[in-house]
Amino acid sequence: MSDGQLLDSHALLWFLGGDAKRISPQLRERLEDDATTVSAASFWEIAIKVGLGKLRAPQELPLRVEELGFQLLPIRPEHAWRARDLPLHHRDPFDRLLIAQAQVERLPIVTADSQFAPYGVKIIWN
Repeated sequence: MSDGQLLDSHALLWFLGGDAKRISPQLRERLEDDATTVSAASFWEIAIKVGLGKLRAPQELPLRVEELGFQLLPIRPEHAWRARDLPLHHRDPFDRLLIAQAQVERLPIVTADSQFAPYGVKIIWN
């Protein structure tokens, strides 16, 4: 992959929820028009948090992502292996995996999380 962007889990949920306070109209347009990618790690993170009662998400989340035409990025061995070398600026394992995927795939990340910046990945936000 060489163009588009990778969505962080919170950005995905805010986008799907139509949260205009968090997702600007310009960012919404970019996500709708460009090659937007969602990691399997985001589905995993959201599913775990929903199961624990810490988060709410659409029941049909995978279907909604598919209907939007977003690309799915599986977790491949090289993604997991890259995560082992990341400094511990960020301790969340899901975010570390997203950072590793962005590095391997050379994708910018759509995130409001300022802890991603020290990893040298391009951040896209409002």
